[in-house]
Amino acid sequence: MFSRVIVVLVGLAALTACASGETTSSPAAAPTVAASAPASPSAPAPALVITDPWVKTAEKGMSAAFGTLVNNTDADLTIVSGATPVSAVVELHEVVQADGKMVMQPKKGGFVIPARGSHVLEPGGDHIMLMKVTEAVKAGAEVPFTLTLKDGATFEFTALGKDFAGGNEDYQPEMDMGGENG
Repeated sequence: MFSRVIVVLVGLAALTACASGETTSSPAAAPTVAASAPASPSAPAPALVITDPWVKTAEKGMSAAFGTLVNNTDADLTIVSGATPVSAVVELHEVVQADGKMVMQPKKGGFVIPARGSHVLEPGGDHIMLMKVTEAVKAGAEVPFTLTLKDGATFEFTALGKDFAGGNEDYQPEMDMGGENG
């Protein structure tokens, strides 16, 4: 909880500085977007939040993260990449119908969260794919994620590890991305 408060305060400081014409980013790091609700009712809403973030438990191989991204700004926001310390490779994926089958594939152009709108990440739809899990994700674990926006800003959040059988998905490192798994 303490780390979430810090993220909110850093995000609010970045937003406040932007509104006053100051910049808070250094050459080494892009600005960070807050990951949870404002600290007080009078504080402005963070530019981007995620509701109910969770990640599928996995010992190794593949997994995925889900939730609902909410854009509180008057402009579209585009997520172009992701990272987490529990996976060597993170990709933004979608599930589409092709030749009568559901196919998982990288999402070209990333996830666009419309102005004042939301973008759902869910099993069988768009999701954050952990391609090479390097550290077991256990039920109840708090897994940190960093998403990068098209403008270089970053968005940090923590997802809760959750057991999920889904449609008997089989996340394996050598899985054929043209299959129904994902």
